[in-house]
Amino acid sequence: MYNLQSDKEKYFLLGKIIKTHSYTGELVIHLDTDDPESYEGIKYLFINMQQSLVPWFISKLNMKGDLATIKLDDLDDLEKARELVGMEIYLPITELGPLEGKAFYFHEVIGFKVIDENHGDIGYVEEVLERPEQKLLRMLKDKREILVPLTEEMISRVDKEAKILFLDTPDGLIDLYLE
Repeated sequence: MYNLQSDKEKYFLLGKIIKTHSYTGELVIHLDTDDPESYEGIKYLFINMQQSLVPWFISKLNMKGDLATIKLDDLDDLEKARELVGMEIYLPITELGPLEGKAFYFHEVIGFKVIDENHGDIGYVEEVLERPEQKLLRMLKDKREILVPLTEEMISRVDKEAKILFLDTPDGLIDLYLE
């Protein structure tokens, strides 16, 4: 088994088991991704069971938008399937496909230097905060926290090789944090 805490950087959250589907132990999962179709061919997944990632092989998978009905090998009992409802599903980072242009996975930009068109170097990405209302980049500059909404319009370009994120923030936003 794999420990979610110690191996966290090796896996990403794909979704969650939301309900059972039939008396044979099939499950319905919600894929929390912008491109659920890209996971149509997965053959296995990891279920977070008390902070341990337990691998399961998939014998059947039917996609419908961001929902999928799956049949896991060695799970033929409705009661056992019910015990999995509500659990998170993970995949190894290696299962993520490459992104083009300005697109990036949140885990990719942790540690990237951030350069703003108006303020120059504004620190390094500490984390991406996923709030219900919006996603935020959290950076540190001289021990000061800077929060910037993560919108496509604000991202000028991403240099993945140099690990630099170029932003064009609205006037006054960065000043709020640096004054």
